Amino acid sequence: MTEEERLAAIAELLRKADAMPGAPERVALGEHMIEAARVPRRHREALLRLTPTEITCIRFLGWGRSNGDIATLLLMAENTVRVHLSNVARKLELDGMRELAALAGLLFYPSD
Repeated sequence: MTEEERLAAIAELLRKADAMPGAPERVALGEHMIEAARVPRRHREALLRLTPTEITCIRFLGWGRSNGDIATLLLMAENTVRVHLSNVARKLELDGMRELAALAGLLFYPSD
């Protein structure tokens, strides 16, 4: 079996596993697919209304990146990152940046 055939077989097995009953439901946040169990119900609607830049900022925050790192990665000013994160916290009705960081980690930190 060639490498290409093996990859095709693996992809087919993954598609079948996703279609099986009991497979984890997923929620689309921008271009990211998140397991539904990771998305708190009280924040689901507000998360779906975030802008792509806001989602990208909280994704990097969830990976443990600082505001300066996020600014460098997204080619914007650090203050702009702060504004995006503040807007997200306001839209999600969170108490502050610590609660936002905890939610971002829940959503985007790799589970492996």
